[in-house]
Amino acid sequence: MKTPLRTTDAPAPPTVIITGPTATGKSDLSLDLARYFDAPVISADARQCYKYMDIGTGKVTRDILDEIPHYHISTLYPDEPFTAAGFAERFMDWSQSIRSKGKPVIVAGGSTLYIESLIRPLDPLPPKNDANTRELQRLAEKEGLASIRKKLEEVDPAYSRRIDGPNPHRMFRALDVWMQTGRPFSSFHTNRPLRIPDNMLLICLHRDRGELHDRIDRRVDAMMADGLLDEVRKILSMGYDPELQSLQTVGYREAIAHLRCDLPAPEMIANIKTSTRRYARRQLTWFRRWEHVVWMEQTGQSQQILADRIRNMTEQLAAET
Repeated sequence: MKTPLRTTDAPAPPTVIITGPTATGKSDLSLDLARYFDAPVISADARQCYKYMDIGTGKVTRDILDEIPHYHISTLYPDEPFTAAGFAERFMDWSQSIRSKGKPVIVAGGSTLYIESLIRPLDPLPPKNDANTRELQRLAEKEGLASIRKKLEEVDPAYSRRIDGPNPHRMFRALDVWMQTGRPFSSFHTNRPLRIPDNMLLICLHRDRGELHDRIDRRVDAMMADGLLDEVRKILSMGYDPELQSLQTVGYREAIAHLRCDLPAPEMIANIKTSTRRYARRQLTWFRRWEHVVWMEQTGQSQQILADRIRNMTEQLAAET
């Protein structure tokens, strides 16, 4: 077992955040770090927290979960809403528990809002206004979701660009906040300065675009082979509304269209790959806005070299703080 990074009189162990676009290999590197330090992993993925959504979210296997404890995986039902603010609040408890055992806090995931909630505190958001939501729902039913998207693009173009495909829940919430405050929803996430604690290491992975696209294509093919359609059928058979925010996710959205709207399978697979590439591009654009990021180029580098580098940086940070 790895020796803890501190004694009771030493500074708290560091936090290591491994992020990057989808399919860059965040999970593999976090598992290597977790094994080395005999520490758990906190998932910063906005969809892996949902039960039953395993294949399409790329969760680690049950064998790995039995070997390495993970926080925030399969903790919610698909119809339970969850926010970045909620993640930041729970993170405080998780990290305190991990540090009390002398372990580094290892975070892995690509949800930009989740990660940003740890490095840029969010302004308090007003509670949901049900009257506003009902008004927006009526407008969507009358004029279509395109009208909602257009309105959001007018009042908050920055947040509109971050929404992947038709996502009524997120669009309604953003417009609800704007209707209540007159402020764009995105402004609640950007007004405060970036704040990287001295004992935090923020690592962003990067791959050559062609290599990343190839990895995305192979991941989608593997998900289909592993039974993504059966997984979606099971979720729908349990009575979950296909319009749930959790199911308006790349992979699930296209699979639902295939099952319910006769979308041909080849077109479904092509759409998943295209949407995933676009999502990766938006993630990368967002990560590039952050300061104090340690960029790690993976193209041409072995995972072992990168893993060794992260371990060394973690130990050095622990020694310095």
